[in-house]
Order: sequence, then structure tokens, then C-alpha cells
Amino acid sequence: MRALLNFSRAIDKITEFVGSLTAGMVILTILVGFYNVIARYVGRLIGIQLSSNALIELQWYLFSMMFFLGFAYILKHGANVRVDFLYTNWTVKQQALVDFIGTILFTIPFCVLGIWVAIDPVLQSWGLLPNGNWGTWEISSDANGLPRAPIKTMIIVAFATLLLQAIAQAIKYLAVYKGYPHAAEIIQADIENLPLE
Repeated sequence: MRALLNFSRAIDKITEFVGSLTAGMVILTILVGFYNVIARYVGRLIGIQLSSNALIELQWYLFSMMFFLGFAYILKHGANVRVDFLYTNWTVKQQALVDFIGTILFTIPFCVLGIWVAIDPVLQSWGLLPNGNWGTWEISSDANGLPRAPIKTMIIVAFATLLLQAIAQAIKYLAVYKGYPHAAEIIQADIENLPLE
């Protein structure tokens, strides 16, 4: 169990790193959005186009990436929505068992299905043709727009990081259910965003 918990902690570190990237994306998204608004009004005032479709699309790409990369972070910290009118009154072991079963039966299969369903559209976006040859990337239909392939690839990245974190959570829930020392404290530290030793 110790090796599995060490593995889950390694995944947790990856999730924390990816989560920290989303914080930077929030700032970048705000800056790009702020520039787009100012450029639109100033450009109208002086009669010059100061913004472009690429910058507008960059703004929603960054906004999408915040969500894509935030899924695993939210799961790790227990910030996801719960209907817990019964759950809160259960013992820690009962909660861990329910979380373990839910993760194994729902979250992990959902992630695997999401990756599997997204692979073909993402490859087609990168230019994979039906005959197996490679063509050009999928490009935005808007003039001067950005390529669609990189943002579509983030769908797979989002499901992959969520899958890894779901595995890490399942390990922690199992450790709590089996009564492994300090396992409950690890999960509580995740929820309260406390640093682990």
C-alpha cells in the first residue's frame, strides 16, 4: 500500500503543477480579453483595426484550457459538486468506500471513454485523412483564425490528467478504507489545500 500511496503522491504533484499553470492562464486570459476590448473601442475611435480574430480565439482557447487543465485539480481538492446530505453523516471509512466505488465505476470509465471517443476527431483535426495519409490541420473558419488541432488535443489531455488523478484518488480512498495510517490525513490535506510533508 505504501508503494501505491507514493505513486498517488507522484500523480498529485503532477496535478498540482498543472493546476498552477491554470492560475497563470487566468491572468493571461484576462490580459488578452482586456486588450481585445480596449483595442476594439480605440480602433473604432481612430479607424484602425487593432485586434484580430486570432486574439479573440486565443482568449477562448485560454479560457477552455483553464477548464481542461483544472479538472484533475478540482478532483484532487474535492472542489467538485457533491450531494452530501447523507454522506456528511457517514464515518470516514464509509465515505472512502463510497468514493472508491464511485471512482472505479464512474470516473475512471468516463475518462477512458472520453479519451477513446476523442482520439479520431483530434487526429482528423491534425490532418489525418480517411485513407491514412496526412493533410493539413483544421483551421478556424474565421479570417486569420487559429488552428483548431491544438485546442482539440487538450480534450484528450484533460481526460488523461483526470484519469491519472482519479487513479490517485482511488488509491487514497482504498488506503483510508483499509485503515492505512495517515491516509485520511492525506485526503483532508488535499481538501484543505495543506502542504504535505
